[in-house]
Amino acid sequence: MNEALLRSLTPNVLGILVRRGADFAAAEDAVQDALIEAVRVWPADPPRDAKGWLVTVAWRKFLDATRADTARRRREDLVEEEPAPGPAPAADDTLQLYFLCAHPSLTPSSAVALTLRAVGGLTTRQIAQAYLVPEATMAQRISRAKRTVSDVRFDQPGDVATVLRVLYLVFNEGYSGDVDLAAESIRLTRQLAAVIDHPEVAGLLALMLLHHARRAARTAPDGSLVPLADQDRGLWDTTSIAEGVEILQAALARDRLGEFQTQAAIAALHADAPAAEETDWVQIVEWYDELAGLTDNPVVRLNRAVAVGEADGPRAGLAALAALDDSLPRHTAVAAYLHERDGDLTTAARLYAKAAQKAPNLAERDHLTRQAARLNTRRPR
Repeated sequence: MNEALLRSLTPNVLGILVRRGADFAAAEDAVQDALIEAVRVWPADPPRDAKGWLVTVAWRKFLDATRADTARRRREDLVEEEPAPGPAPAADDTLQLYFLCAHPSLTPSSAVALTLRAVGGLTTRQIAQAYLVPEATMAQRISRAKRTVSDVRFDQPGDVATVLRVLYLVFNEGYSGDVDLAAESIRLTRQLAAVIDHPEVAGLLALMLLHHARRAARTAPDGSLVPLADQDRGLWDTTSIAEGVEILQAALARDRLGEFQTQAAIAALHADAPAAEETDWVQIVEWYDELAGLTDNPVVRLNRAVAVGEADGPRAGLAALAALDDSLPRHTAVAAYLHERDGDLTTAARLYAKAAQKAPNLAERDHLTRQAARLNTRRPR
């Protein structure tokens, strides 16, 4: 080992590292590490170009040390940035997640399905029932939506209409009693109404409040369903009703009618009636006509048939029902109700029993079964 050669090369190597951008102290450390490596390696494998070897090894040592130091400082910075122990600061990104899942690369129906599954927490079965499609079909739709967004950046929020649709479907599932999501949907819709001045956002909030106001009266102490006409209206939340009506009136005054405002108007007419027999069914039919013009949803026409049966008599309601697909959910239950009102108890009992077999949940099945049993005891033998 030629120690004199190493000593003579040290200043030159040090100068080269400094000229390359290394600070003097770091360069000096790197050169010393290179010299140690030379003492270890050179006796067995002397380089052809001693100076070039030292420059290369010293520069690598410098880079390694620089990277290590940068990583160390970054770790120290991260420790300093860590939040102090204790409760986490209040933050709610749920509504933002609704918008991000309603991605522009998805069709509105796929965006709604994906958001309901990923953020709303609904099962594929519940979403399929809301869309009136088989569960397998909905599972495929959700899978396709996941594949579509797997390689995209979630930096383009979806449109308000899609988010409103998601919020309403989540609310409906919560209101049905299967999943307690109704209050959460109202909370998120309030947040949306606070930042977006749109009559349909207000209409959805009003609709939720008006429906939710009746929740305490919808079930008996034993858990059985209580139809709207039989509900104890003294249990209705008059504060929520008043708020919902006030929000609705302000939205309607803007003369930009939409689906949610129309549904809220129907709910307001129900809430305004002191008793079931005082319900303004004629006006409700008129609102259903407006709603049918705004949406192609067959469930709207099914509900309209009920309203027609109340306003113009059960025969008129049955005529309206005859124009609809009898495979619609609750079509058989509506037919049973209208036949009962028309006095045909035999047909009504048979249809109630048939409807019970197709009920989407246990509470509704039990209610329809009791209706069938009630009529069977009243029929003449």
